[in-house]
Amino acid sequence: MIDLKNRTALVTGASRGIGAATARRLAGYGASVVLAARGGDEIERGAADIRDAGGAAVAVVCDVSRYGDVDAAVQLAVAQFGGLDILVNNAGLIEPIARLAESDPAEWGRIADINYKGVYHGLRAALPAMVAQGGGVIVNVSSGAGSRALEGWSHYCSSKAAVSSLTRCADAEYRDHGIRVVGLTPGTVATDMQAAIRQSGVNPVSRIDPAAHSPPEWAGEAIAWLCTEAGAAYAGTDFAFGNDEARALVGVI
Repeated sequence: MIDLKNRTALVTGASRGIGAATARRLAGYGASVVLAARGGDEIERGAADIRDAGGAAVAVVCDVSRYGDVDAAVQLAVAQFGGLDILVNNAGLIEPIARLAESDPAEWGRIADINYKGVYHGLRAALPAMVAQGGGVIVNVSSGAGSRALEGWSHYCSSKAAVSSLTRCADAEYRDHGIRVVGLTPGTVATDMQAAIRQSGVNPVSRIDPAAHSPPEWAGEAIAWLCTEAGAAYAGTDFAFGNDEARALVGVI
């Protein structure tokens, strides 16, 4: 049984997909949640839905490519709920999908700023608060693409490889401070990102049957599970959730 009462969580990219599902799951297990994303209206509705269901939640507009935004979100969590126990670095993009020689340098760099530097910004902002309170859990949402070369996805594959490396580095530096840093590779999930991938028609992932994608609620459940003691065994690694064995372990199948 997952119990996150008296814990505070910050979820980036919380306006939709895995982020929104994670915020709902964490709140359902008793955590107070800060929903952070660029879309203010969407996260305000998400926070209101959690409060209507009896949970505690606030929303904050946050562009993870800007360190000041992320630091402000962490400070809001501390001020509003008394600390920060869980950080979910979820915000990420894949569009525009393009082969290297056809890619737009500015857009390619924007993906790096969000997918890679955004995770660094989350770590940099949250770690001092967690060290000061004696511990915490950070879940970095990665991807199997981080260990593969996929046509049209050079920005996404390389940024997710970087996220996995940041997970290992942060674990090496802060495990002794009582901080668990773990990655989640969720498998293919039925989100707006998958719709964009399918529309692109580039590489085999775009041709996966939509019925094969897992619901975002499963990824949210896996993240909640990683925040319990069960997740301790995966510190410094990516928990691969795209197979039936892992899904049975979490309890979604």
